[in-house]
Amino acid sequence: MKIIILKDNLREGLNSVVRAVSENNNLPILKNILIKTFNNKIKIIATNLEVAITKIVSGKVIEEGAITIPFSVLNGIISNLDSEKVSLDSKGNSLILKTDNYEATIQSLNEEEFPIIPEIGNTKNHLKINTEVFNDAISKVVNCAQISEIRPEISGVLFDYQISSLKLAATDSFRLAEKTLFDKDFKADFTTGFKAIIPLKTIQEVPRIFREGEMNIYFDSNQVLFKGEDLEIISRLIDGNFPDYDPIIPKTLETESIINKENFINAVRLVSNFSGKVNDVKLKTKEGKKVMEISSATQHLGENHYLVPIKTKGNDFEVVFNWRFLLEGLKNFNSEEIMIGLNGDQRAAIIKSQKDFSYFYILMPIKNS
Repeated sequence: MKIIILKDNLREGLNSVVRAVSENNNLPILKNILIKTFNNKIKIIATNLEVAITKIVSGKVIEEGAITIPFSVLNGIISNLDSEKVSLDSKGNSLILKTDNYEATIQSLNEEEFPIIPEIGNTKNHLKINTEVFNDAISKVVNCAQISEIRPEISGVLFDYQISSLKLAATDSFRLAEKTLFDKDFKADFTTGFKAIIPLKTIQEVPRIFREGEMNIYFDSNQVLFKGEDLEIISRLIDGNFPDYDPIIPKTLETESIINKENFINAVRLVSNFSGKVNDVKLKTKEGKKVMEISSATQHLGENHYLVPIKTKGNDFEVVFNWRFLLEGLKNFNSEEIMIGLNGDQRAAIIKSQKDFSYFYILMPIKNS
């Protein structure tokens, strides 16, 4: 293999695949990347055996071929070069890197040593969606997912496709978020609905490297492929069934309170400075349900209270939440006002916008001792 490539193109390729590079000492080949030529273009590939990222970069291919080299070495060199053009030339078990004023010989391995990158079984049916739309939807649910060896089915984001809609959901058992996209937001040619659980580490990578344009999403029985013009992420899917969360969605509410979102966020941030080990803050109605008191207290720090105007329909309430979980939910809403719905201090609360019904956030209270 012999290629000439611009330093910035090579750096972009390395930055795109870095998250799939593994530090697995038992399989040192996973610390390497594969550089491979095809059709006068260059593929840069990394995998950790769970997810593989492929980035296509432009360059001049003088001689076709493939080689695998340590990512950290190549990345360290490229990050410090001052020349614009880089020559990469494989000679036996070495890669010779040259610029106008620099030369390095990097120990390499043949392509056969690198793990085989899986291919998606179904290339016929796919979903096409604007990257910004998809990334925004993912950002509203991904914080609720949690890596769990005991319950692997919650270690990712549910992809629930139902022809005219796409629901994305995630939960860690203490909270749950669901975002619905409708057929005006995407194009798809799947003939039946289906559900799949995309691993958390995979779905976190999508917004980091797909930032503009459109992407195509393919599924088979155990894999998902995100494909852009010059970028691909292929990953296994999580086996098992996502928890049936419909029973925990409140169908009726004892209390509904409308509150300014920014005021609520500021109040939670302020009073959280006095919260205890479980990050608890208390919400309580006051002054004839026209004001909500947000407070926290600990024996060794003291206490503080913040009053926020609300419009409340239904019963008075006094409920305790984890302020970090509460804050993460509030920040996902774009509307000026939000509604928090309660059924006492022991059952799940729901937070919604009165203008955007495509998203909701459910949070379990902390038992008030």
